[in-house]
Amino acid sequence: MSNQSSLFITDFFRLESASGILLMFAAVLAMVFANTALAPYYELLLSTPVEIRVGGLEIAKPLLLWVNDGLMAVFFFLVGLELKRELIEGELSNKRNIILPGLGAIGGMVFPAAIYIYFNFDDPVAIEGWAIPAATDIAFALGILSLLGSRVPISIKIFLTSLAIFDDIGAILIIAFFYTSKISLTALVVVGCCIPILMAFNKKNIISKSPYILIGIIMWVATLKSGVHATLAGVVLAMLIHIGSKTDPDISPLKEMEHDLHSIVAYFILPVFAFANAGINLTGIGMKELLHDVPKGIALGLFVGKQVGIFGICWIAIKLKITELPKGMSWLSLYGTAALCGVGFTMSLFVSSLAFEETGVNLFFNERLGIILGSCLSGIVGYFVLRASLNSNKLVNQDG
Repeated sequence: MSNQSSLFITDFFRLESASGILLMFAAVLAMVFANTALAPYYELLLSTPVEIRVGGLEIAKPLLLWVNDGLMAVFFFLVGLELKRELIEGELSNKRNIILPGLGAIGGMVFPAAIYIYFNFDDPVAIEGWAIPAATDIAFALGILSLLGSRVPISIKIFLTSLAIFDDIGAILIIAFFYTSKISLTALVVVGCCIPILMAFNKKNIISKSPYILIGIIMWVATLKSGVHATLAGVVLAMLIHIGSKTDPDISPLKEMEHDLHSIVAYFILPVFAFANAGINLTGIGMKELLHDVPKGIALGLFVGKQVGIFGICWIAIKLKITELPKGMSWLSLYGTAALCGVGFTMSLFVSSLAFEETGVNLFFNERLGIILGSCLSGIVGYFVLRASLNSNKLVNQDG
């Protein structure tokens, strides 16, 4: 590889938008595979059986589910690490900083879900996907935001990131309470035994990462076997990782793991997930398919529900003086950020896989079409509204 190529690759990965660009590339690549002569190989790859057996313990899944249950557990582990750090010493440790994004996140989950339910309430199978449009893809959203450059005020980045964190908390709770299969009490007992061990590690200020990882793997396997979705093990483990040493504040297992995993998740796990889940065969698509209640409910939930829910609830809260508009943000930039939160891509795909994987009905085509349509529309509108708001702020500053 030439020095020029090496420099190009290095510069690319330094871009804030690099992870978002890779996600888009992975999604487009999946669409190419699914709609060309490569389609049989794409399906064969995703259905490849992968098995691990230790004595009587067996984990046998197709490759697609190893991605969705295994790699995404690492993603949620990173989300949990970031959440814990933010709550203890980050932006979310200040109560004044959590009111507006917290309320916005509630509106941004309730309204999209309500729109989806409106279109699908009379279908007992389709109604299982009610939570699909409630999710926000923070990697994609921040990637689009970063395309606007250094002009973006830090307050917008903080608001968007904080709202997405609350959105992730909502997604975690939804998965825990609504998307679980048959429960195995034996496996849950193993999970229950792992938690106090991790708590003891934390209390004794153990800073070595190995014990946490070992118990975390055991807990993930037990969670997988319990019927509760395995990604939740990642969140629980993250909450019990020690954040710092009393004797040496510079040593933090939590921050070290967060730093080590950030690039792996952004540049490998999420693109792999997108490639595995975004492939839609577009053969024979007509108005009937486009206007099916499942994709229609998802697309309108993401595009309309997110905007109305986030901006509407935030507007009411500010007008009632419950909170205030962050410095550096205008009403237009708040609306643009609300629209940008309609990019649900990765998280929506993940929730949709949970909603329909056990129904026995193939709705993957319908749901993914709605996710892609709603996310694309939201990303385009959010980008141009934010661009207009930044340009108007620039003109005001020049006039001043």
